[in-house]
Amino acid sequence: MELYYSTFWPTVEALSHAKAGAPGTPLPSPTKLAVGLDSTAAHFLKRARYSFRFDLATRRLETAGGAPAPAARRWLVDTLPRHVHAVYDPKERLAAIVRTVDGAQRAIVYTVAKDKAGGPGTVLGVDGDPAAFGAVYTMGEEKFPLLPRPLTGGVIYDSLGSAIVTDAAGIELYRSPVQYEPTFAARDSVEAMMGAMPVHVALRPDMAPKLIIGGMPRDQRPRLLILLALTAGLIAVALQQLRREYELARLRGDFVSGVSHELRTPLAQIRMFSETLLLGRVRSDEEQVRSLEIIDQEARRLTHLVENLLHFSRSERQLTRLSPAPAPLAPLVSEAAEGFAPLAAARGVTLRTELADGVVALVDADALRQMLLNLLDNAVKYGPAGQTVTLGLSVGEGRARICVDDQGPGVPAADRERIWDQFWRLERDRGSAVAGTGIGLSVVRELVALHGGRAWAEDAPGSGGRFVIELPLEPQAHAARGAGPLQADAGATA
Repeated sequence: MELYYSTFWPTVEALSHAKAGAPGTPLPSPTKLAVGLDSTAAHFLKRARYSFRFDLATRRLETAGGAPAPAARRWLVDTLPRHVHAVYDPKERLAAIVRTVDGAQRAIVYTVAKDKAGGPGTVLGVDGDPAAFGAVYTMGEEKFPLLPRPLTGGVIYDSLGSAIVTDAAGIELYRSPVQYEPTFAARDSVEAMMGAMPVHVALRPDMAPKLIIGGMPRDQRPRLLILLALTAGLIAVALQQLRREYELARLRGDFVSGVSHELRTPLAQIRMFSETLLLGRVRSDEEQVRSLEIIDQEARRLTHLVENLLHFSRSERQLTRLSPAPAPLAPLVSEAAEGFAPLAAARGVTLRTELADGVVALVDADALRQMLLNLLDNAVKYGPAGQTVTLGLSVGEGRARICVDDQGPGVPAADRERIWDQFWRLERDRGSAVAGTGIGLSVVRELVALHGGRAWAEDAPGSGGRFVIELPLEPQAHAARGAGPLQADAGATA
């Protein structure tokens, strides 16, 4: 696992941070990827032959820092699609192929960037030299000894045994400096995702008696096996926890970066146009009005962001309190749409409302407004310029239903539940220029749940995405529903 964390994972992370999977972006060479990495990963990348980008749809292969020989190129083009299909795990986001091809030992370490549909799109990786693994194996023995010193009689760990690592064809990749007779020997292979490399180990023969603790029966193999099993279990739990900690740290970093960007942009606009007005640089009344409109729009954006952060902070401390009361929803939804209209117009978006009259529910007006603003902001932010966003209110199955339809790319079916998690963003949006905090939809779902409702995402009629929230109707209004059909009020607010 030291090879995973110290070499393979930093390599694919460097490729991801370079956004090499985005169309039209330059492909960095291995030496450029090595800048700023720890010594082991940097050592591996500096010895790599080249970095590559392979389009799974067109089978086009690009390289940087070097070029493979024709035989190696053919092997890479033929092998990558099969390996991605059979071995690559999207949850781990990396895989390795260790083979001897065209007379050279190769360690192909790669990750896969998703296409617009959320499936495998582009393979990003490097062709490295497995000889660089030697330093990693040595460091792993020193940092993570499997047996405590008292159990080994004080013998240092690298003297307990010997190891040989080969590729699948049996060609040697690493040999420990000292080798022992295979009196006590074993063979195993690392998992396929890590290259399926066989590992041969042999225990130093004169160490076998020293591993027996006084007072225990002479045959300690069953207990040693139990100890090894427990150790393996603890290591697995620790590795899982480390991965969760790393993912949480990355998500928090993205959150801080997103909030900083979201704050900086409107503040810069407010400051610039305020200075323009203070210094008397406007040349006409129209310019003055336009400057004031922009200041008002950016102030609304800041207010919306701050309210989101306050809701998120309260939910983290479980301090969110609502004051629901019976209220007709159409006026509240219309008011939220009118408040968001200037922000939609500033981005060239047409905002339409299709509201049914007479829908009454138990709601907290401020919380409902925050939910609607978050959904509208999400639709405008991730949809195309010039689109039409429709805000609808209706009744279905005895519940009030509010829908926000956009004309954007929609949400892949596999991600429609995860988008409501804190800090989580779609893979296609992480490398885009669209900023975000990653908390807007999580705030919506929490507020909906506190109302006793539910929220989900689906495809909009025709094209685009639809976000839906359902709220319980006010009991008396629900009982009086037999009076007649609801009348819909449709119009454009921006």
